[in-house]
Amino acid sequence: MNTDPLIEFKTKQRETWSMGNFGDIAVFTTPVAGHLVRFAGVAGGQAVLDVGTGTGVAAITARNMGAKVTGLDLTPALLAQARESAAVAGHGDIAWHEGDAEALPFPDACFDVVLSQFGHMFAPRPEVAVSEMLRVLKPGGIIAFATWPGEHLIGRLFSLNAKYVSPPPGVASPVQWGDVAIVRQRLGDGVRNLHSERGIMGIPALSPRHLRLFQEAKTGPFIRTVQALQQDPASLEAWRNEVDEMVSEYLHDNIVRHEYLLTRAIKA
Repeated sequence: MNTDPLIEFKTKQRETWSMGNFGDIAVFTTPVAGHLVRFAGVAGGQAVLDVGTGTGVAAITARNMGAKVTGLDLTPALLAQARESAAVAGHGDIAWHEGDAEALPFPDACFDVVLSQFGHMFAPRPEVAVSEMLRVLKPGGIIAFATWPGEHLIGRLFSLNAKYVSPPPGVASPVQWGDVAIVRQRLGDGVRNLHSERGIMGIPALSPRHLRLFQEAKTGPFIRTVQALQQDPASLEAWRNEVDEMVSEYLHDNIVRHEYLLTRAIKA
């Protein structure tokens, strides 16, 4: 029996992000979430959707602003962490949904703001994800998201992983979402007043190896790469050496500093 490659890809994604404990890494994105929510102009009373919410960092931040928030993610394990973090923050009223960025389970034009912090970029078909995010957004509403530029650390690491473990054919690289020209093309005539800016995220680390081992233990894509290369020790060692060398370029004063890209636009 033939398996739909997209379904197989998404199933593997769900499994990958269930590995380790991504919440221990996601905590470092909390300042980014603050930047994104402010950048998007989230205000009290607005209906806000966070696509690819993961552990709920951006969703909870938007709720802190008084918004009525819905968070959606493909991975139940991440949503469980999001619910726990929301409870700690005192927010029991965020609506959490297991779902697909390419098939949002919401009516047309029902949100004032649609956010995504490093989430929608993993959808295999960018044009479908964009179409869905704009569909559920009210005319005049704000779409805003954070992505990784391809020329900075996280984008380069994604490209490095793809060099050693080839992604399935037909799946767009998440790194493309870090290119303003590509983002503009994908949003197209569906938006106006597109604006972008960059920020810097920092992760404390004592050495490149220190950060890599932390990622290998906590982050699904790193865990999956190590597993894929386990039977090829030479390739695994080469990958680890390249990761360490790359991280060393960004490590200063015990902090790995690298840029992220924010994009904001108004639905036409």
